Amino acid sequence: MKNKSFLAFDIGATSGRSILGTLIDGHLQMKELTRFPNQMLQIGDHFHWNIYSLFEHLKAGLAAVKNEGVEISSIGIDTWGVDFALLAKDGTVLGAPYAYRDPHTDGAPEKYFEIVSREKVYQLTGIQVMNFNSLYQLFALKQGKSSLLEAASDMLFMPDALAYMLTGNKVVEYTIASTSQLLNPFTKKFESLLLENAGVSPSILGDIVMPGHLIGPLTDVLAEEFELGKVPVVAVAGHDTASAVAAVPAENERFAYLSSGTWSLMGIEVKDAIINEETFALNFTNEGGIEGTTRFLKNITGMWLLEQCLKEWKKEGITYAYEKLVHMAESATEFRSLIDPDHISFANPASMTTAINDYCMATGQESPSNHAEFVRCIFESLSLKYKFILGKLRSLAPFAIEKLHVIGGGSKNPLLNQWTANAIGIPVIAGPSEATAIGNIMIQAKAAGCVDSLLEMRQIIRESVPLDEFQPQNSECWSAAYDKFLKITKLN
Repeated sequence: MKNKSFLAFDIGATSGRSILGTLIDGHLQMKELTRFPNQMLQIGDHFHWNIYSLFEHLKAGLAAVKNEGVEISSIGIDTWGVDFALLAKDGTVLGAPYAYRDPHTDGAPEKYFEIVSREKVYQLTGIQVMNFNSLYQLFALKQGKSSLLEAASDMLFMPDALAYMLTGNKVVEYTIASTSQLLNPFTKKFESLLLENAGVSPSILGDIVMPGHLIGPLTDVLAEEFELGKVPVVAVAGHDTASAVAAVPAENERFAYLSSGTWSLMGIEVKDAIINEETFALNFTNEGGIEGTTRFLKNITGMWLLEQCLKEWKKEGITYAYEKLVHMAESATEFRSLIDPDHISFANPASMTTAINDYCMATGQESPSNHAEFVRCIFESLSLKYKFILGKLRSLAPFAIEKLHVIGGGSKNPLLNQWTANAIGIPVIAGPSEATAIGNIMIQAKAAGCVDSLLEMRQIIRESVPLDEFQPQNSECWSAAYDKFLKITKLN
């Protein structure tokens, strides 16, 4: 096999990277070229994404590849889900895309369900109802008489919009489209009924393409500017979680995964969507994966809680290294304060520490009294929420779940991984931390003919990336803590 290199742009809700991946004799080597912030842009009372700044960061990544002197076979882009850009008839990007945490969708699902019932929407899409889903963003824009929506000819999800800025070609990639609550997971087509009842023409969305589709080469301007030639841009699994799950180093199907970052996404990989009364009641979601698989999962608020606390403490002049945070959590009193990470009060509060304190007071608990106790509260609560969601997955999965694969940034947190193993009672396999970028690169490699299947991709990843295993400990203690957690959160 000839050695080949690929460029992955992996852009999350807080930061992005450009990563060079090279397959050498069946092993993957990675090199981070650039890293950049991606912060919500507040304009008045609204929150947006600065897509133009992101485009400049993509160009910086192209320059970095040129400086490496490496010939790349293709480029792939993945981002977070649901958000989108609007294009005018002449192809101009209209304004700055709304960010999913913008309040303009508050109450939008309930208003939409007056037109199409919640049950019907879920039956058609199998997607977890969250107020920021693309369906409700479009509905809110229409209800707000958005001049941008009125002028829009096309709607492109964020990775597709960035690929359009690189190539001039418009595509709608399957996995990112599947997050929108507009796509039918069985037909793999958009449901016109849902768009029409939102007051939006179905023509705003193009035809679906699958991961591995060739979008097109870099524009002449970019190819000349960076002297890279007409490098092709490939539609990878544009949703970052889909790319990450493609990189789960599993040996068989009997696993659950936890993509751990700003959001935690826990789920299983199945052949067909699971849509029934129970999954509707539990608000589980069915999103697209590669090779026709479905990612049956639940969104859980993840490191967002800690990230927001750290921002507050930084304003006070206090910053912590990651290793210090782990040590702090270990030193604090166990199970003193527990929260439901998904409580509405933690969605986007002015002060996360105040929101946590208020929750503890409202549930009759002692509030965290120092930074270490806040960190421990967050880590323990996440571990116990993972146990709750895994229990639901076990009741719905068509196979026994034997291991939990933790991928993404959270895989580098040995304390949280051990506590998660303690809580769920099965082994936790941690890694790779760069799962999204690895999945992005390996899908490009598959498109280039370097690998034949998802199974082969995962074998290469297992042999290329160090993994850590955590066995359950202190089961009685964690079982008692789980009972306390259920009483406090009233989840059962």
